Amino acid sequence: MLDARPHVPGGFAPKAVVGEVVPFGVVSFREGHDIIGVHLRLTSPDGNETLHRLTPLLDGTDRWAADVAVDMQGDWSFRFEGFADDFATWAHAAELKVAAGVDVPVMAALGAQLVTRAAAEKDRPAAQRKTLSAVAASLADGDAATTIAVSTDPELAKIFADRPLTSLRSVSASHRLLVERTAAGVGAWYEFFPRSEGARRLKDGSIKSGTFRTAAKRLPAVAAMGFDVIYLVPVHPIGITNRKGRNNTLTTEPADPGSPYAIGAAGGGHDAIHPDLGKPADFRAFVRAARAEGLEVALDLALQASPDHPWVAEHPEWFTTLPDGTIAYAENPPKKYQDIYPLNFDNDPEGIYREMLRIVQHWVREGVKIFRVDNPHTKPLQFWEWLIATVNAADPDVIFLAEAFTRPAVMRALAAVGFQQSYSYFTWRNTKSELEEFLASVSHDTSDYMRPNLFVNTHDILTEYLQFGGRAAYRIRACIAATAAPVYGVYAGYELFENVARPGSEENIDNEKYEYKIRDWEGAEAAGDSLAPLLRRLNEIRGAHPALRQLRNLSVHWSDDDAVLVYSKHLDAAFTGTGSPDTILVIANVDPHSVRETTVHLDTTIWGVEPGQPFEVEDLLTGAVWTWADHNYVRLDAFAEPVHILKVRSRA
Repeated sequence: MLDARPHVPGGFAPKAVVGEVVPFGVVSFREGHDIIGVHLRLTSPDGNETLHRLTPLLDGTDRWAADVAVDMQGDWSFRFEGFADDFATWAHAAELKVAAGVDVPVMAALGAQLVTRAAAEKDRPAAQRKTLSAVAASLADGDAATTIAVSTDPELAKIFADRPLTSLRSVSASHRLLVERTAAGVGAWYEFFPRSEGARRLKDGSIKSGTFRTAAKRLPAVAAMGFDVIYLVPVHPIGITNRKGRNNTLTTEPADPGSPYAIGAAGGGHDAIHPDLGKPADFRAFVRAARAEGLEVALDLALQASPDHPWVAEHPEWFTTLPDGTIAYAENPPKKYQDIYPLNFDNDPEGIYREMLRIVQHWVREGVKIFRVDNPHTKPLQFWEWLIATVNAADPDVIFLAEAFTRPAVMRALAAVGFQQSYSYFTWRNTKSELEEFLASVSHDTSDYMRPNLFVNTHDILTEYLQFGGRAAYRIRACIAATAAPVYGVYAGYELFENVARPGSEENIDNEKYEYKIRDWEGAEAAGDSLAPLLRRLNEIRGAHPALRQLRNLSVHWSDDDAVLVYSKHLDAAFTGTGSPDTILVIANVDPHSVRETTVHLDTTIWGVEPGQPFEVEDLLTGAVWTWADHNYVRLDAFAEPVHILKVRSRA
């Protein structure tokens, strides 16, 4: 047996989350023409073994597959067992030979021997053994009609499919499957800067920072939109030396708060709270308030330091010293971050490892179980493999998201060594062809270990698509992100269509990273000038449809228009918990400047409808109901209704 799946390159364990439907598969064959079968033997963390029959896929591929939902967190194991399917081999040969009048008595006798053997298996149910004994007796006279009837009997075929009559069994090596908590692979994230939530302008024109207590007042509105995770940028003291001013300038006004990523000042470093935000007790109160709203707090883990960080004086060996005696600043040419020193893991890896573990464990004790890791690709892979494994050994509920917009091999390697979630290239995949390739890749090529979090924007990223696509672009991207993957994210301000970029850059002008933002959330929504209602509806749809909470079930379909993207998410009835299948179709006009009319072409067999047969769809955004088949006309107006999110309701 070859090519066992799920599989991760490099020998790392494949991953899933509780409630995920995992596609298991293997290549299995034998010499000659006898029919074989394949079983999956799956062992849960508590030692419970289950056996699952695999189904052959396309003829000639020798590939077998079975979908199984995993329902327990922890380490699972699986192996494949191939066997000669003796009854199926006989039934196939008997059907052909007896119909041709060849070896009829011999085939009947062989059938009787096999069925008698099965009836003698003491661990078969008594009623089944009685049935099989009667079948064996009926074959005793070698009658052609009886032999044909037995070889084609569907009830008998089912008995032997559920419990085959086997020989020549072979077993694959055992493989590991790491199943993590559901939030590791399912969720809707909302990012904000606590210092902006509740910030207010004073009479002299300066702005007073918001606090954890004022930021907590925003939590009910975030929860009301249906988000699961509230993600905070770093909340630590900010350095004074080389502090950045508005729009990333080197000129700083006294009231400029600085970048929260320039971590460390006289008040402490990565384990301290910025005094403007409050005290540790205020942070803990914020975490409790978030939990009360059904939100989990994610904290930015940015392993770097301002020149004022205590590490600089206490551990200068943790940084890179240049020939002129100065410490090297962080750079991403042509960008330069004069307010940040990057860590150098080469000089004292043991000391740095120990300190980073201490920092993470500190925040875990403070109630944080999710970390968005800034620029992990600038640190050694072996460090992340060690840190994540060490943290998860003590607390398997801790989740790490890799913010790594880097080369594909590096991004995938970070996921393989342990990161539970990953940023991706989604923000830069905007055309139909780009999205088709991207969605197919993350749903199938890397889905055994890499879980993409489809952030529509971040505090660092405002793509040209959003800058120049107008409000339609914001609607389109939100709809695709929320339906194409089970994890997606939104940065505060997205719902207000903040789309003006700093000239020459791919980030918002007056970037919140360098100043406070005072936004009128309630006023915008009251005036009908907010995307919050759409985000709320998208999260409602996600909550109501289990197919959208799976990663590996996306299928790309076709349209005649190069700007109309079509994909489906389907989940069989066996896995929905409702007794009914769940199928969602998404048809999106990805050109935010036009009206598109086209025909979409669907592979309806994915959800069990034969080509040409009608079925009903309901638009979950508008409530409209149509009768569709495998070829359908659509009209998508980017300025009014750019996306259909359709529930396949029933056959018409």
